Amino acid sequence: MTDDAVTDDAATDDAATDDAATDAAAPIRVLLVDDQALMRMGFAMVLKAEPRIAVVGEASDGAAGVRQAQALRPDVVLMDVRMPVMDGIEATRRIVAADPATRVIVLTTFDLDEYAFEALRAGASGFLLKDVRPDDLVAAIRAVHAGDAAVSPRITRRMLDLFAPELPRPGAGPEPEDACLDPLTGREREVLDLVVAGRSNAEIAAELVVSETTVKSHVGNILDKLGLRDRVHVVIWAYQHDLARQ
Repeated sequence: MTDDAVTDDAATDDAATDDAATDAAAPIRVLLVDDQALMRMGFAMVLKAEPRIAVVGEASDGAAGVRQAQALRPDVVLMDVRMPVMDGIEATRRIVAADPATRVIVLTTFDLDEYAFEALRAGASGFLLKDVRPDDLVAAIRAVHAGDAAVSPRITRRMLDLFAPELPRPGAGPEPEDACLDPLTGREREVLDLVVAGRSNAEIAAELVVSETTVKSHVGNILDKLGLRDRVHVVIWAYQHDLARQ
């Protein structure tokens, strides 16, 4: 590691600690969108037991979910994929387009559901199986609210390996590697490669011999510079630009 990299990482360590408790008192506002009333009831019971999570509304189809999201401005939407009137993919696309700050977690029955993959491409920040454990559901909501993803990069790569041939390319063709990576520093490119490889923040920190706080700061810079929402979309972006295809 160069002296410049050490200086850069030390600076990001200091800068990344400033807003850790900014919204500590505010509850995470959650909207439930599922056509099964019992499923909504079950999720609501789990979430209402959490002191810093508030269920602010429910909807039984995608179109109603879009209307509720516009009216209630939730922080996180739990979105079923297969619903009448409007499916969860189109609802996700509309909610994210109207308010990019709203995070959507799609709910699916199968581990590698093509519908869930389409929802990720539409702007969702992750997906959960419908039989998710209560603790994992709460952790996923907190993760996406904090700007992370509710699906590991490893699972995202499995999905991409399955559906990568259907990925659209930006513009007329893939952008040359040097051009699409040009906004990133050398250290940010290292972190990008490791995120795309499915490494966690802890694993990246160990490999680069830096703190997890520094890694989080670099990931945030990558998201800002590339105009991406979270780590899941970093992996999708890398596949679209031929940076991760085997």
